[in-house]
Amino acid sequence: MTTVDAAESSVEQQRREMVAMARDFARTEIAPHAAEWDRKKEYPADTVKRLGALGFLGMLISEELDGLGLDTLTYVMMIEEIAAADASVSITLSVHNSLPSSILQAWGTPQQWERWLKPMARGELLAAFCVSEAGSGSDVASLDSRAVRNGTDWVLNGTKAWVTNGDVADLLLVLVRTSDDATSRTRGLSFFMVPADTPGVEPTKPEDKMGLRASRTTQVVLTDVCLHADHLIGEDGAGFQYAMEGLEGGRLGVAAQAVGIAQAALDHSIRYAAEREQFEVPIKDFQGIGFKLADMATRVAAARALLHDVARAKERGEDVSMRASMAKLFASEAAMFVTTEAVQVFGGYGYMRDYPVERLFRDAKVTEIYEGTSEVQRIIISRGLYAHDK
Repeated sequence: MTTVDAAESSVEQQRREMVAMARDFARTEIAPHAAEWDRKKEYPADTVKRLGALGFLGMLISEELDGLGLDTLTYVMMIEEIAAADASVSITLSVHNSLPSSILQAWGTPQQWERWLKPMARGELLAAFCVSEAGSGSDVASLDSRAVRNGTDWVLNGTKAWVTNGDVADLLLVLVRTSDDATSRTRGLSFFMVPADTPGVEPTKPEDKMGLRASRTTQVVLTDVCLHADHLIGEDGAGFQYAMEGLEGGRLGVAAQAVGIAQAALDHSIRYAAEREQFEVPIKDFQGIGFKLADMATRVAAARALLHDVARAKERGEDVSMRASMAKLFASEAAMFVTTEAVQVFGGYGYMRDYPVERLFRDAKVTEIYEGTSEVQRIIISRGLYAHDK
């Protein structure tokens, strides 16, 4: 065995072990409680803390910075396993591991790593990112929140919308406008790390959502929030670039979530179709049901294959901005297709909250919306097709 072969074998062994750990935790510690958390809109704080202690809040952070230092493929496979048990828990982890962790690791200072990133990696601090606003969802550059200099400090004002982990996070990575540039709408945006207990930071009550009801989503109001200059992440004015780079990883996380949701819906449907009898035979024996299962399984397999291919390409250092959008687009629409068909396979029972596919159906929908809607993903992909012409 060559040195390269040995290294690849070691990575593969670690991948199997980590994914198995995620699967075991998901099936024993998350899945049995997911329906109750959904009904009660209960954020599973203790479960998230336990996941943090196991390293799930530092999956992509380097080992030198107290993280697990996992490759992208292992990360998305672990998110799939968590999402198959409860999409709410998976998005809590995915958000923390995407923009806050990736931007801080890439652009933070050693002092900021010590102060925030290492505790995040160890599961001691939970993070959220605040980018969207009521008037700036897909159009990030149209945000109204601002930061103005006050000596060596910055003062932030504005209201952020749809913040996952908004009222349970310890840290908020906040994108605001720090200057106006007449030549470009995307210049002059900057990221700040804002501890949640900073005076002037006020999350609103959690939103009452269709799905992901165990995940906390709030607005965050910033009123004269005073921060020292060392809370600025990276360069002043480079925030839009950082956001676009961070969203690439975030989209892979949402794609993984979608694959996990779809896999769970498929698994439930396969079992139910084998157990449920009509006209004295299992309904799986009817072509109408069998063909549904075949189409569902094919969509799941295709979405997973695309996602894993993009994850491997990202590890090779390739530009995957367009392909990440493809993975997110295809996986989210596959999840919606598969969960819709799952409800149909279950028939009347599929419409009842006593059965899991109803929750999976509700959870799947938002994967077509957040981290860039399906329409935005199609814009990115279509533009990417002509990028070589520039």
